[in-house]
Amino acid sequence: MMIRKISAYKIYLLYSGITALLFSLVTTVMIVYHIENVHMNPLQLILVGTVLEAVCFTFEIPTGIVADVYSRKLSIIIGLILIGIGFTIEGSIPVFSAVIISQVVWGIGATFTSGSVDAWIAEENKNVDINQIYLRAAQAGQIGSVIGIILATILGNFSVRIPILLSGVLFVVFALFLALFMPEYSFRPSAPEDINTYEKIVYTMKRSVGFIKSKPTISLLLLVTLFYGLSSEGYDRLSIAHFLSDTTLPKLWNLQPVTWFGIFGIVGMVLSAISMQFIIKRLGANSKIRSAVILLITNTFYIMSMAVFALTHDFSIMLIAYLSTNMFRSVNEPILNAWINRHIDDNARATILSTNGLINSLGQIIGGPFIGVLAANISVSFGIACTAILLTPVIVLYALSIKSDRIRS
Repeated sequence: MMIRKISAYKIYLLYSGITALLFSLVTTVMIVYHIENVHMNPLQLILVGTVLEAVCFTFEIPTGIVADVYSRKLSIIIGLILIGIGFTIEGSIPVFSAVIISQVVWGIGATFTSGSVDAWIAEENKNVDINQIYLRAAQAGQIGSVIGIILATILGNFSVRIPILLSGVLFVVFALFLALFMPEYSFRPSAPEDINTYEKIVYTMKRSVGFIKSKPTISLLLLVTLFYGLSSEGYDRLSIAHFLSDTTLPKLWNLQPVTWFGIFGIVGMVLSAISMQFIIKRLGANSKIRSAVILLITNTFYIMSMAVFALTHDFSIMLIAYLSTNMFRSVNEPILNAWINRHIDDNARATILSTNGLINSLGQIIGGPFIGVLAANISVSFGIACTAILLTPVIVLYALSIKSDRIRS
């Protein structure tokens, strides 16, 4: 019996919403699980993220060959199954070594899906406005994330392992669903010269160097990205540990820590969405200089909020600083993307953006363990404070970019 395929558009929306939901099930409780069940110290918390980033960096090229040569659909299905297996391992065995193994497994899975999904929908919907599809998918992802946070918060009150295990199982189930109902009619294997390889990475880096020499502002951009990479793992992995170790959560209605962090997550998403709309409306088609000024102001408050968060032990101040830090960080991303694109010529866009991504990954791999050692040997608070210090050079870099743009304008 022939199984009728669902339209690519509907599958893409389902994929965006369901994967966002399933990832939120895990991320909402993951750090609490690592601290309370696996009993990780600050260095181990960060090493988990470093291993994941290193795996994704290493396997991005070889796993991409599957999507380019054999099938986008096959690559996506393999990826989702591996992600599901990784989360199942993580939730089943509360031991540090098992968590590391799980990061390797689901990290490889993530590289199978990375790029494959967007390439698949672009090929299957060539005659449709792809930007509208991406917009709808982003909205589906936001809805899925909120539902995932709520579900993880409820289930986590019974056991923080339940959302992780449930997510693992559902990733595999969803992969089987896609194997049956996901269409793939437009795939054509890439020619050998079009397949991404490590040699192409070297070529990309060499080409970037030539372009950077002709555009000094681009070198500032790449340095900004490096400092973002160096600092991101420290804050991402230690912020919840800071709440658990350096302050006392309110005893309101005997709510569990996982419930509080679920509430923080939802409030943070709402604040970020409101502030992002506010900024985007005012950004419009503004000049490079205006974008850089907004980035300078946003990052100043971002760093100040993180520093306050790191140094205080008062719950109310810590919460306000935490929400502010996350809000300024989320607002920063679309403005930064606009600023980057205004400085890159079309013929060098892919090259520079690829190099930018590589530098960010390397920054995370290098900076994470450094902050982890400081946090483990001194304190979590000190580790986050050092993360804020690592970010301060971006203020100088944005100021220099404003000066450079004014000279050129």
